[in-house]
Amino acid sequence: MGAREPSVPATPRVLLVEDDSISQAYFQAVLESLPATVELVATQQQALAHGTAMRHDLWLIDLTLPDGSGIELLRQLQAHWPEPPPALAHTAHSDPAAHAPALEAGFREVLVKPMPGAQLLQAVRAALATAGSLPDWDNAAAAAALNHDTENIRVLRRMFLDELPGAREEVLASARRGDIGAVRARLHRLQAGCGLVGARRLGAAVESLRRAPDSPRALEHFDHVARDLLR
Repeated sequence: MGAREPSVPATPRVLLVEDDSISQAYFQAVLESLPATVELVATQQQALAHGTAMRHDLWLIDLTLPDGSGIELLRQLQAHWPEPPPALAHTAHSDPAAHAPALEAGFREVLVKPMPGAQLLQAVRAALATAGSLPDWDNAAAAAALNHDTENIRVLRRMFLDELPGAREEVLASARRGDIGAVRARLHRLQAGCGLVGARRLGAAVESLRRAPDSPRALEHFDHVARDLLR
């Protein structure tokens, strides 16, 4: 029996950012066969306007745009959405060294054009399968990090929750002072703790704020998720 395809949201909405008309037609046809609803734009400015006005299930972004870069566009979109959808990049450049900055910026994968339709669909399905609501606790991740020691997981989660109010207040106070360096430093330590104990949803909020520490929306979301976890 073959491997089962990852489940995806029913008729996902995809923001496709591509300025070449032939590539536009190809991507749109393949994506609509998923099926998916495709919103097609050609520039960074158009993508930012559409991508902030409506939430999409996936961003599929060309790394080279007529009025900017796909990496900068991704950063702008991520700053707007505290829990951003997954993003895939596409480019005509096949050199892996050229892909590294895109992966570091947060793209899940860099697809090289031209690509077979099956490869595109596989990447899109895999990305969409990760895009559901995040759980507060990822028990599998914590078990892997702590050698499946359930008692150690319980103890460390209790310690993590005991320290979280102070960490939250440090982040908020530093943000109020405009001390971006202090915000990033505290988030870096908090991110490590989230990974260790499997605080999945808080970890995503921390990462979003770390990428855009001057974003009021990301700060508000971080505060909301931290308070939710402490209830």
